[in-house]
Amino acid sequence: MSLLTWSESLVLNQPQLDQTHHEMVDLINGLDAALASGADPMPAFLALLEHTEAHFALEEGWMAATGFEPENCHSSQHKMVLNVLHEVRRYALELNDLEPMKIIGGELAQWLPAHAEMMDAALVFHMSQVGFDPTTGKLAVPQAEASHACSGGTCA
Repeated sequence: MSLLTWSESLVLNQPQLDQTHHEMVDLINGLDAALASGADPMPAFLALLEHTEAHFALEEGWMAATGFEPENCHSSQHKMVLNVLHEVRRYALELNDLEPMKIIGGELAQWLPAHAEMMDAALVFHMSQVGFDPTTGKLAVPQAEASHACSGGTCA
């Protein structure tokens, strides 16, 4: 049984991001499978952590390149998730406590679809509005104005 199943509801029609999200789904399920089998979950967790860092760095780069406001809710969510993942790693390595690792897969399986639907969809829309080509890094609309991903420019 998978924690999260890849489906059309996760597709944002941005190939690079869709592929990254699909990989994240697989890694979340891989961590869950490692935990369920009794195998050492650390390699699966570290693969998920490494992927998540690269995934968020990709999106952060797109935000910077397109004038998406640097201190927006989207970036804040990335920072919070990475902070939690780093704490999970610390608990496992320093305290020999795998309990947080047993919880994080289910939490990410709930978080990712909502994040993709709201935050990532807004970024993909913004990129299309300014004519950003993520493959070349070129903008069709130079000097794109900063965009707020949250209502009124503040996070709730």
